[in-house]
Amino acid sequence: MKPSRLMLLTAVALLTPMTPALSATAAPGDGAAPASDTASATRPQLTLDDPGFENGGTGWTFGAGTGVGTGNSHGGARFLYLDSGAGKSARQTLVAPRNGSYDFSAWVASAGTGGTYTVRRNGETVGTVALPQRATYARYTMSRVELKAGDRLEISFGSGSGWVNADDLMISPAAPADPKVTSSDPEVVAMFDWAQKKANSWVQLPGTTGLINVDENQTGGTGTAPYAPTYWAGYANRSAYYSRDMTHQLAGAHILGLDAENKTMLRSYAQSATAAHKYFPVWSLNFDAKTYLSIDYKSPDNFVREVPATFELVEKAAQAYLWTGDRRYVDDPVLWDFYRHATEQFIDLHNAAKNNGKVKVAEGTGNGIFSGAASYNEQDGDGLAEAGDGIAAEYQAYLAMAILARGKGDAALVRTYDKRAADLKTYFNDDWSGTGTGADMVRAYTLSGTPVTGWGKENSVFMPMKQIIDPGPRNDAYLDYIEAQELGPEGSPNIESTTYLPDMFFKNNRDDTAWTWMKKIYGERELQHVNSRQGPDGDYPEVSFTLVSQTVEGLMGIAPDAADHRVTTQSRLPSGVKWLQTADVPIGASTITVRHDGATKTTLTNNARNGAYRWEARFQGVHKKITVNGVPQRVRTKTVDGVTYTYTTPTVRAGATAVVRVAD
Repeated sequence: MKPSRLMLLTAVALLTPMTPALSATAAPGDGAAPASDTASATRPQLTLDDPGFENGGTGWTFGAGTGVGTGNSHGGARFLYLDSGAGKSARQTLVAPRNGSYDFSAWVASAGTGGTYTVRRNGETVGTVALPQRATYARYTMSRVELKAGDRLEISFGSGSGWVNADDLMISPAAPADPKVTSSDPEVVAMFDWAQKKANSWVQLPGTTGLINVDENQTGGTGTAPYAPTYWAGYANRSAYYSRDMTHQLAGAHILGLDAENKTMLRSYAQSATAAHKYFPVWSLNFDAKTYLSIDYKSPDNFVREVPATFELVEKAAQAYLWTGDRRYVDDPVLWDFYRHATEQFIDLHNAAKNNGKVKVAEGTGNGIFSGAASYNEQDGDGLAEAGDGIAAEYQAYLAMAILARGKGDAALVRTYDKRAADLKTYFNDDWSGTGTGADMVRAYTLSGTPVTGWGKENSVFMPMKQIIDPGPRNDAYLDYIEAQELGPEGSPNIESTTYLPDMFFKNNRDDTAWTWMKKIYGERELQHVNSRQGPDGDYPEVSFTLVSQTVEGLMGIAPDAADHRVTTQSRLPSGVKWLQTADVPIGASTITVRHDGATKTTLTNNARNGAYRWEARFQGVHKKITVNGVPQRVRTKTVDGVTYTYTTPTVRAGATAVVRVAD
């Protein structure tokens, strides 16, 4: 992801899919979507005429004082305008070709108050946004509008006390999953509701046709292609999703039921990691899930690539497998070959600058992102051979391979990757990271082998977030150091980098600190993004997707293993939150509902119609008593990542609820 001018290209333009016009290399392989996705994509879709107004407003009805103008577009060259003063409107009417539930989004700017963005169904208003005074573009969405075949849908804009400009409308399929959060703290409820709706507004409607190779310098793209099941991950001025963003958004996407999208996007990256690319996946793909984005890809030896992304794609594939139990993550040969290449040949081909003894550490070239950077911190990447985020992501990729190999039934491979992970972690702590703490900890090495200390943004944050640092005083000191840097003038320069901080603190059981950063991110959602054309911070997709996952995986501590019918929970409620419940969280083929009352009581409901889950209910610390549904159990303890837990493992059958309590 790179700073750039913002333009949201339309995800929907024509009913009939067109053959892609490719000006950049298409990914090798068949690129086929699952059969059900392909069938859905070939059916007629609900589409808007001229959603970006580049055709002069074809399909729109304009009243007096309205029309299509130039000079203040959000993307492309043209936009809809309404002059100031009451009574002016512009609208478009559609007929739904089939039953469905949809989200409707638009980028709007307004010089005054009183303007409206409205959706009507068969003449009745189903949603209206009262537009605030905001002279720069922001994105507004109306969610879950239910339509039946033949329904007449009207989308309209109304004037207010100042001019209103609208551009780049988008239709998304409503999220397949609809988890609900309730709590003693209204802020966490409002945060999750906002994030859930905002995140799903970035989902593409499969089978519709949109532009490809759009960027800030090529606003018209190079052609069109039918879009695959995908979602926005990165800046909206580009017709693509980015590996770094997508991997961070994957868990939130699953919680919204976007599993088809996750599989499509992961597989597209797996296909791109060819021998010609030295097993680097490409950095970005267009929403057709086949075409490499031309601004980031010039040739097989000249494209944007960063070491941590290769490993994060493996890690997140394992995460998707744990959430869904979908055997395609272990049986699909395209995915499996990618996992093996990423953790074998990729490392061998990129391990020359620094001697790391018996372990191997993948390296960058030190010559910029188009040659292969060692770190996500692009400002710090030139001259670096190895970086903390790269080696930490490699460690997690090894652990992920053990998970995936276990799913495949290969016990020998499980042992191989467990050992590689353990050896790499030992090497990191005994040698690679030096002997210092805080600012003196090594977080990178130059091409000449010189250790680099101090603040490295992502290459600092990822080391404790990926848990490669041994638990204890050294890790604690580094967490303190990172927080001090993030709160100072050299902190993350953009909101998308800040979204890693709650994950990092939750992983290290600093629940109050993680919650503080979640609130900070949510509280800054209306601030203008550092990229002037991006809109407010809340309109960067990573913000909403990660707040969804940080609620469920972070605050609720839900860790699934759907394939093995297991789930683990741990209350991470911060001070002041008495209770928190997440209902209908998708896991496997059904959902669970979990409620924490403080740190001593957890309730889990298995919402499935059949099948049981083995539930590991964890409570931090050593407690004298533990009960399941009021019945005393043998007290058991375990230590995980340096933290001791009291736990029990009841079986929760389909439709049943279990309550676990601890007491001293």
